[in-house]
Amino acid sequence: MIESILPAEVVAIEVYDDPPEAVLLPEEEPVVAKAVDKRRREFTTVRHCARQAMARLGVPPAPILPGERGAPTWPAGIVGSMTHCAGYRAAVLALDTDLRSVGIDAEPHVPLPEGVLEAVSLPEERVHLAALAAGSRDVHWDKLLFAGKESVYKAWFPLTRKWLGFSDAHIEFDPDGGFRARLLVAGPVVDGVEITGFTGRWTVANGIAATAIAVPVKA
Repeated sequence: MIESILPAEVVAIEVYDDPPEAVLLPEEEPVVAKAVDKRRREFTTVRHCARQAMARLGVPPAPILPGERGAPTWPAGIVGSMTHCAGYRAAVLALDTDLRSVGIDAEPHVPLPEGVLEAVSLPEERVHLAALAAGSRDVHWDKLLFAGKESVYKAWFPLTRKWLGFSDAHIEFDPDGGFRARLLVAGPVVDGVEITGFTGRWTVANGIAATAIAVPVKA
């Protein structure tokens, strides 16, 4: 599913359960030594997916430890992103000669809990979602917005090492599977050019709403 909204340069691995062969490397064990079973399974399986993606890129298996603000620390030469939710785990990786950054998010395709949309969206975004809902009621646009904001942050952070709040980016969706995120704060300078926003793709399948952003290397 997730590979359908990412460019060909990205290796994507996804699963819908926790396979028994998914194990942690010794360096990762202390991170979840005291975690509840659900957290441990998510943490383990998503790293299992990431190491499968490493193998496809010809990269030896390596520990993936949480770094600054919990962002995964990737081997040299690799950019990537991971996501997990109930019934779904995924990792996507690419060479840093192909992409500057990548951000994905997946969420159960159900409405946001009451009150959450107001906390994660701008007033004009809520107007936009209402218009989309009038034309397509089989998509939970509020959950897609949440996933889109998460993807924006995951694409943004490796380029800036700075926090980005929900109100710091404005998202507009296209019903055909695309979206645009306009940054409302100063963006990162990449290859001498300030990034003022991101473009991404979205999909809904198998009960999951997923979003993805890939920032290419300037030609």
